[in-house]
Amino acid sequence: MPDFTPSNPSALFSARRLVAVTPSDTTDLTNCRALWIGGAGTVSLKCVDDTAAVSLTVPAGTLLPVFASRVMAATTATLIVALY
Repeated sequence: MPDFTPSNPSALFSARRLVAVTPSDTTDLTNCRALWIGGAGTVSLKCVDDTAAVSLTVPAGTLLPVFASRVMAATTATLIVALY
């Protein structure tokens, strides 16, 4: 199966690995396919082509289909899982 990356979005979407995310202004999420947001709040994130963070207010149980490169420390949402 081909690797699913921002440069190869035609690969299958199903995640092959799940990783709990601790919001950080310095920790990158390399090749993250999507984010699962388990607890409601604001998600401050950068995507792979962004230079600045964007904040999204999301309810609990949200799947964000984004190539996230970083979940910023200003995030108030909880139970965040990166799908790889």
